[in-house]
Amino acid sequence: MSITEDRKYWLSWSHISGIGPILLQRLHQHFGSLETAWKASPAELRKIEGFGYQTLEKVVQQRSKINPEQLLIQHQQINPNFWTPADFEYPQLLREIPSPPPILYYRGVVDLEENTGKKPLVGIVGTRKPTEYGIKWTRQISTTLARNGFTVVSGMAEGIDTESHSSAMQAGGRTIAVVGTGVDVIYPYKNKNLYQQILNSGIVISEYPAKTTPNRTHFPRRNRIIAGLCRAVLVMEAGTKSGALITATYANEFCRDVYALPGRVDDEPSQGCLKLISQGAGLINQQLNELLMMLGAIPQLDIETPITNSITNSVPVFPTPQPKLETPKLEPELQQVIDTLAVDALPFDFIVQKTGMDAGLVSSSLLQLELMGLVSQLPGMRYQRI
Repeated sequence: MSITEDRKYWLSWSHISGIGPILLQRLHQHFGSLETAWKASPAELRKIEGFGYQTLEKVVQQRSKINPEQLLIQHQQINPNFWTPADFEYPQLLREIPSPPPILYYRGVVDLEENTGKKPLVGIVGTRKPTEYGIKWTRQISTTLARNGFTVVSGMAEGIDTESHSSAMQAGGRTIAVVGTGVDVIYPYKNKNLYQQILNSGIVISEYPAKTTPNRTHFPRRNRIIAGLCRAVLVMEAGTKSGALITATYANEFCRDVYALPGRVDDEPSQGCLKLISQGAGLINQQLNELLMMLGAIPQLDIETPITNSITNSVPVFPTPQPKLETPKLEPELQQVIDTLAVDALPFDFIVQKTGMDAGLVSSSLLQLELMGLVSQLPGMRYQRI
């Protein structure tokens, strides 16, 4: 079957109510092609998990009213640019998730290296009401990623999303906006200028057809696309009920890396990030070259990028050498613990024995030092000084 033939059946099945991405995957796997599935009898469809009586009734009623070839022609008149899993251009990483969008609409400048995985994508998400601290870090990290060949992916919402898109483009990099509306609908409208900038140098994508207006149920669903497209997801600031945590959950399910920006324990915008860190998310700290290496970039050795003291876009470009940061003045117990540590990793029990401190106090001190970016934890409860 040609690609054109196959894609019209992806489109036709997506127009059957009650048939979502997961059922479409099952159909494709069971029958080998969606054309075969389209021509299958109700008895054959009934063998597939999820096809109960009500679903089968909808398929029988609606399938008889759809002509796949005519539907494709009519659909392309309003939605000229879209991919289906039958298309080579469909993002490779997105194919791997359990619920890939059957139709992925796009608008802007396509870079096929992003779709094929040759160019790495990193998601940056967070609260719509960030603090200056969150804005500063988002600008710093987005700029650093863009200047090192990464494409920044976010959701074009207010706050962290807006800062990540803008900073990536100002640094001369590409960005992808995954929206919960049609690709021709600007939401929020205050991001009209940002939307136009993205179209000029990046791409806006959605699983919803043209003219689809904002719907509160769409945005949690689009978060799975952000996670699915990316090699890793960075959560900059997020409260306990932030949608960014939904993106992080999807990233975990899809076996993507998750990193979080630590903050003060009494700041609400940091509560979601601290929770992610306690659950094993990677820690974002001042050593951005370490983050780049973990994400797959290869910056020159012995180069560090300290956080700037203002919330401007004045960010060092790799590989400009930067002086190493001096260890800040610490509380006595923190200083005692860090003085015990070395470059080589030491087991927790040895640190307790060496310091002579209570195990609970040592554990608390190590966590504080880790959040400050001075200590890193390795598997097996081993710790080393950064």
